Amino acid sequence: MPELPEVETSRRGIEPFVTERIVRGVTIRNRALRWPVADDFETVFTGRRVASVGRRAKYLLFNTAGGSAILHLGMSGSVTIVPGDAPAGVHDHVDILLDSDDILRFRDPRRFGSLHWADDPASHWLLSELGPEPLGDDFDGNYLWQLSRGRRVAVKPFIMNAHIVVGVGNIYASEALFRAGIHPRRQAGRISRARYAQLADAIKEVLARAIEAGGTTLRDFYGFNGEAGYFQLELDVYGRDGKACPRCGSSIRHAVLGQRATYYCVTCQR
Repeated sequence: MPELPEVETSRRGIEPFVTERIVRGVTIRNRALRWPVADDFETVFTGRRVASVGRRAKYLLFNTAGGSAILHLGMSGSVTIVPGDAPAGVHDHVDILLDSDDILRFRDPRRFGSLHWADDPASHWLLSELGPEPLGDDFDGNYLWQLSRGRRVAVKPFIMNAHIVVGVGNIYASEALFRAGIHPRRQAGRISRARYAQLADAIKEVLARAIEAGGTTLRDFYGFNGEAGYFQLELDVYGRDGKACPRCGSSIRHAVLGQRATYYCVTCQR
């Protein structure tokens, strides 16, 4: 599934082609995405100028003067810029024709993505209850420490909870916990303020580096230009079950925590 770095990579890629462009038309070939696309979406979006391309958590926002189109890439979705006469493939479900004669194309083989219109995106039900952005000033170790008090849940699902903080997906949670030296099963409420400061810094570091590398491609994700991300080449623990820890040489362990694959070093993480 595309996580925050992959979605941010896509946003940065399409932004120069979409910003300040007028939507001349919308073609929806399959409305049966994770949630059905509204019948009036084409009418509402057509004719509007895209003032900016934003991101909230793992959602892309195409902001106009009167509202925003909200796109989620789902499990296997991607957005690309193609010429106006480019033929559509079987999984190309949405085309947004711009006044440059380019098309912003949404491809989603598994159809777990979604497309919505919101007059006020901040109050939309998909976005209104989300936690802060991990790369923003509102997120730090003190914030995590305060929200974790009294919680018995393991720290890995705690930091993956989008109501706590958005965008810390499975890969990046494992990597950040390794860098901070925290065992993924440790109870969130039993971690000190100082260790949460280390964890918040590690989350920011891992996500920022992944964005620089164009995201992580393990299966489905490719950037807006069809290129794979390269952060998987820098993974310390994720997907490295049985291999040597890059710090101490112990074997990386694999476990299932919260129904998600989890990788860690029993020596380095406490």
